[in-house]
Amino acid sequence: MSTGVGGTPRASAVDTPGPVFAQEEKLLSAFVSAFKTPDLRKKLLFTIFIIAIYRAGATLPSPGVSYGNIQKCVNIAETTDTSGVFQLLNLFSGGALLQLSVFALGIMPYITASIILQLLAVVIPRLEQLRKEGQTGQAKITQYTRYLTLGLAILQSSAFVALARSGQLFGNADCPDVIPSTDLPMWLTLTALVITMTAGTGVIMWLGELITDRGVGNGMSVLIFTSIAARLPGEGWQIKESKGWARFFLVLVLVMVVITLVVFMEQAQRRIPVQYAKRMIGRRMYGGTSTYIPLKVNQGGVIPVIFASSLLYLPQLALQFGDQTSTNPVRVWVANHLADPTATTYITIYFLLIIFFTYFYVSITFNPTEVADNMKKYGGFVPGIRPGKPTAEYLDFILSRITLPGSLYLAIVSVLPNFFFIWLDASQYQNFPFGGTAVLILVGVGLETVKQVESQLMQRNYEGFLR
Repeated sequence: MSTGVGGTPRASAVDTPGPVFAQEEKLLSAFVSAFKTPDLRKKLLFTIFIIAIYRAGATLPSPGVSYGNIQKCVNIAETTDTSGVFQLLNLFSGGALLQLSVFALGIMPYITASIILQLLAVVIPRLEQLRKEGQTGQAKITQYTRYLTLGLAILQSSAFVALARSGQLFGNADCPDVIPSTDLPMWLTLTALVITMTAGTGVIMWLGELITDRGVGNGMSVLIFTSIAARLPGEGWQIKESKGWARFFLVLVLVMVVITLVVFMEQAQRRIPVQYAKRMIGRRMYGGTSTYIPLKVNQGGVIPVIFASSLLYLPQLALQFGDQTSTNPVRVWVANHLADPTATTYITIYFLLIIFFTYFYVSITFNPTEVADNMKKYGGFVPGIRPGKPTAEYLDFILSRITLPGSLYLAIVSVLPNFFFIWLDASQYQNFPFGGTAVLILVGVGLETVKQVESQLMQRNYEGFLR
């Protein structure tokens, strides 16, 4: 089963899950077969080429930025562990945010714009109508998403440039000036920097669409996967340097166990059988087929984790702008309980927020009444359930039952790294590369990309490997 940005299920011909190890055994042979197919080989090579361009832009400094001073500030941030407020944004940019590179904003403005439009579609009838118009309406929503992405990119780039000048982007106001004065007016340098970073976001959107149209598909997801994967070797090696080989290998073993469990849960689904009645239209007989509605256990995808993380970053962001030396009791409590990922209060609130946002997001992305009406319109029914309202109530009951284990799964995977932070000491917070959000995205996008290749191989009579 494949999913869109919000994790909404979309049935496919390769939805049948198989054992995890059976999938791994056939994975390499399937990609070898893909490279032997001329048109698939072109798509894979084109995708690799676009990824190379994306990573080059993520390391290319923006105009007016002192690369040497940037490196000093990044080193200060990593050793003092005071830039946690921007960890999620830096994760999605592949480390480019703290480098103030051309692609510093990464794909985060696009993700934010997509989520905002999905939420607005619930309360704005016009957007809801466009969503139901099929390809034409989706093209219009995509256009709105692009405009909103550029608007958010301007706001975010302006804020990050201001924080970088004050040193608070790196969590330390004593780091060197990353945007030194030149012969040009400072306002001109800052304007050029904002325009460059905003244009970089536009280029990232274009690169993602190229991968979707001419590559393996799911372009935006592939770029997010690339950004996260690019950080794993270096940051994983830092754990080895600071903790030694024994703890490094133990971390790798634990991570492999977590990834295996995540793969299993991401593939898990509840299939609701649907039978279509036979109908005579003219001289032809239609219907009489059996299918199913695949409801994933993790129906919300990674979006609830992003919501919860973003909400918990707000108190940390407030601390960045306040007086760093203040002994105000409220500030001290926030710093000790809401800004520390190893604090019991932080972990508990994070856990509960993920459960809440999972139920909230699933409720707005899957409408049982709409699904039941569409089934009734085309003569479909769930065996033993009357069409219409009883079907909607049945789907809602099933959805509420599977959302609970799905939300608990997301919450456990997301807070598990916080216990790693305690085990590795809080100083390793920034350098732990296998956070819950990272693992969920890596596994989800990896499975989806493999299914894209599998579906194209099946069209050419190759043996599948996800069955």
